[in-house]
Amino acid sequence: MNPSDTNSWKGKLSNHHQIGGIETSILDNGAGKGVRIAWINTGTGLRYKVLLDRGMDILDAFYEEKSLAYISHLGVNAPQPFSNQGIGWLRTFSGGLLTTCGLSSMGIPNKSNTGEHGLHGRYSNIPAEVLSIKQPDIYSGDLNFEMVGKVRETSIFGPNLEMSRTISGELGSAEIRISDSVRNCGNTSAPLMLLYHINAGWPLIDEGTRVVWKGEREPRETDDQLSSFNKEYNFKVIPGPLEEHSGFGEDVAFIKASGEGMANAGFANDHEEIALKIEFSKEQLPWLIHWQHLGRNDYVSALEPATNPPIGQKNAKDQGTLIELEPGEVRSFDLKLTVLSGKEVSTFQ
Repeated sequence: MNPSDTNSWKGKLSNHHQIGGIETSILDNGAGKGVRIAWINTGTGLRYKVLLDRGMDILDAFYEEKSLAYISHLGVNAPQPFSNQGIGWLRTFSGGLLTTCGLSSMGIPNKSNTGEHGLHGRYSNIPAEVLSIKQPDIYSGDLNFEMVGKVRETSIFGPNLEMSRTISGELGSAEIRISDSVRNCGNTSAPLMLLYHINAGWPLIDEGTRVVWKGEREPRETDDQLSSFNKEYNFKVIPGPLEEHSGFGEDVAFIKASGEGMANAGFANDHEEIALKIEFSKEQLPWLIHWQHLGRNDYVSALEPATNPPIGQKNAKDQGTLIELEPGEVRSFDLKLTVLSGKEVSTFQ
C-alpha cells in the first residue's frame, strides 16, 4: 500500500496515524529517563526517532524490519550540557542516524580565543525548544508533515548562536528532509563549524556494503596507519569486523565533495537490497568525512557532510577557513536522506 495513492484509502480512515505521522513521548527508564522524543512514521516502512532533548538529532531508524543506524553501547541518554571538555563527548555519543557536531567548534579538542572546546562541540547535548508540529491531513489530502525547533548555543560574553531546525517529509515517501538555519544573535562576529555525523550500522553496514562518494580524498599524514583493507579499497567497500579497529582503532578519510549543486553519498548493501542515499549542497557543506570504526561489536561507518574537516576551531582559523558570522547573519544548511530498496539499490553509484 502506498499512502500517496489516495484512491486506495480515501474514505476508509478516521485518523492519519493509521498510515503514519508524528507521535511525541517521554522515555521513562535507564540513562535516557526523561528525554523527550518524537517517533516519525512515513508510512513506507521508514520510521525514525527524533531526540528532542539532544538537539533534534535522530537515533533509531528502521526501514521495514531492517535497522539503518548504529546505536552505541550507551544508547539513548539524557543531555549532558557540561561535557564539552576534552573527549568527554564520547561518553554522551549515542550513535544514531544523525548526531550534529558544532556549532562553534567541531572535531578535535582545541583552545581558541573564544575558549576551550571539547571533541565535536556542544550542540548534541543541548535540548531543543519545539516550536511547531504539523501532522498530515488525510481529509484535505495534504500528506506533508514537519517538526520545527530551535537550539541555542550561547553564553554571557561569548558567542550567541541559534539554530532553527525543520525535520519534514511526506506520507508515502521514504525520505527525511533536514533544513537548518544558524543565526548569530550576538553583537560581535561568531565562529561557525558544523558537521552532520550520519552513522550507519548493521545490516545496512555489512561485509561487501558499497560506499558511494564522489570527490577528491585529501592525503593525510596518518594515511600510512590505515588498515590494510582501506589501503587497497580506498574507503569504497566495507569489510567484516577488523581487529585493527579494536579500542580506539579507526580509519578516517577527508573528502572534498564534487558534483553540481547537490552532492550524493551513501551506503548500498546489494545483498540485502537496501541503501541510504545522502544529498547535500557542496556550496553549504564542501567536505565529506568518512569514518570507519569496524571493531567487533562496535561496527559502524559514518558519512559526515561538513563545513570543514574535523580539525577544531583553532586550526580552521589558523588555516583561514573558519566561517565567521557577523551579527544578525544567517547561514542555511540542507540535507536529504532517502532509503532505496529493491532494484534501485544496484543503480545507486
